[in-house]
Amino acid sequence: MNLIKEYEEDIYFNNPKMAYDELKGIYEQKKEFFIAFYLDSKNKIIAREIISIGTLNSSLIHARELFKGAILRSANTIILAHNHPSGNLEPSDEDLTATKKLQEAGDIIGIKILDHLIVSERGYKSII
Repeated sequence: MNLIKEYEEDIYFNNPKMAYDELKGIYEQKKEFFIAFYLDSKNKIIAREIISIGTLNSSLIHARELFKGAILRSANTIILAHNHPSGNLEPSDEDLTATKKLQEAGDIIGIKILDHLIVSERGYKSII
């Protein structure tokens, strides 16, 4: 899976399933991948970036790494996603805490996080 995918075609997200469909190949990974979709003001995908690759059951994410890519691409909003190699779609306490901190950071700089999806071969779950 490429670290960064720039989108030249016009793809607009209007539901979480569309983000899930763009993540084919990530759910069978044996490590956690934390991914951001950067969107313009009309929810058109600008780029997808792997922000971090973690371990079997954890992923380290820092706001500066996430928002650096968003700022460089003039993104208006972000959709987050990460896989659970176990297949469990329930968010951990760490997932919820990290999401809240990232939302707060986004509010400060004016880049809203629209959604955060947990994905596996079983499907996806939104935690926002």
